[in-house]
Amino acid sequence: MSEPLKSEPLHNEPLKKADTKQRLLDGALTALREHGVTGASARTIAAAAGANQALVFYHFGSVDELLGAACRQATEQRVAYYADRFAAVTSLRELLQVGRDLHTAELAQGNVSVLAQTLAAAQSNERLAEPMRETFQLWTDEIEAVLRRVLAGSPIAEVADVPGLARAISSAFVGLELYEGIDPAGGRQALDALDQLAVLIEVMDELGPLATRVLRSRIKRAGKS
Repeated sequence: MSEPLKSEPLHNEPLKKADTKQRLLDGALTALREHGVTGASARTIAAAAGANQALVFYHFGSVDELLGAACRQATEQRVAYYADRFAAVTSLRELLQVGRDLHTAELAQGNVSVLAQTLAAAQSNERLAEPMRETFQLWTDEIEAVLRRVLAGSPIAEVADVPGLARAISSAFVGLELYEGIDPAGGRQALDALDQLAVLIEVMDELGPLATRVLRSRIKRAGKS
């Protein structure tokens, strides 16, 4: 008599599910890069993942939720990858240089394009908007931590909306990716202008006590107008 077929131990099931979910997350990013957000469907994602498209809905509920989860995971990984660079920043100019390097690398890998496309799609899709807000906030939080450190003791820090400034910087680099697509020279000019602004802020910090008080007063008045 032949031996009965042996089933796999049940404890392997969570591992299988985790592997399938990860393949779907990776497949979602591949589909976004290859087909854009409008072409990232359950079919194209499943094809990229080598899985049945029904598993998209089984594991994530909808394509939008899968896309949001994929973008968040990818961003978490990239933020962690650049954490040491951010931690070593000691000035605004250094922060902008990290931003330039990050922008170039992420653009080459297609990550900025994926983020920009998904943000655009989220404008009219609330199910996608919430996870994308959370995803975008990962970069913003990292930049805000650096700003608070490098601006500590500066008259700018006393009156500036640092969280708002962090959002402005992080959104600028996403927007520049779209702008550079039609005007590369203009995109470079915009980055150069940010560098000049960083130098100006550093010069302000080197002003004497009297000039610093005047500057602080002017900034406060401007903020109230």
